[in-house]
Amino acid sequence: MGMTRRNWLGHCTALAFVAAGVPAKAAGKQVILVVGDSLSAEYGLERGKGWVALLDQRLASDKLPATVVNASISGDTTSGGRSRLPALLKLHQPTLVILELGGNDALRGLPLGMTRDNLLAMARAAKAAGAKVLVVGMQVPPNYGRQYGDDFAALFGSVAKAEDAALVPFLLKGVADGPNAEAMFQADRIHPREQAHPIMLANVWVGLKPLLR
Repeated sequence: MGMTRRNWLGHCTALAFVAAGVPAKAAGKQVILVVGDSLSAEYGLERGKGWVALLDQRLASDKLPATVVNASISGDTTSGGRSRLPALLKLHQPTLVILELGGNDALRGLPLGMTRDNLLAMARAAKAAGAKVLVVGMQVPPNYGRQYGDDFAALFGSVAKAEDAALVPFLLKGVADGPNAEAMFQADRIHPREQAHPIMLANVWVGLKPLLR
């Protein structure tokens, strides 16, 4: 994908797109909680241009009663997400949880079994709280080796299958593996440019839309 181990890390604060006043769940709206890393946290973008913000806009334009809470933090790992999730579930009471974590685990050389266990625990916790789950997959650059890359990519599907969750196989499909991949990334070659985020949303939407029924 034209990216090195160093290329994938970044820094950003978490964002939240929430309605004021009556809690969305109490008002009959679905609450979509996104727990992710910098790919979901609008790093280097004008606010409102990342795929999560675009999701919020898509839901509004389609007149789907849902509120999006973006609890993504740059550099976060599945261990970090797992530790944060109980409080997020209690605070936001989501009806649907999108798990977009794992890339930083690979970059830090963490065991794949640990990543899988953390994602399984997060999916189970979300389901126990009454939420549907969408697992968003990631891939690593080819310099990690084919076997490792294949095993890493496959773990997201194994988690989704084990927990009967929905799956997006690869968030950056059409971005990192396209003919103009370099042009799709910011100067740091870490984070997708603004024009990549509608493609990322389209990838997520395929898995998400059936869960909104």
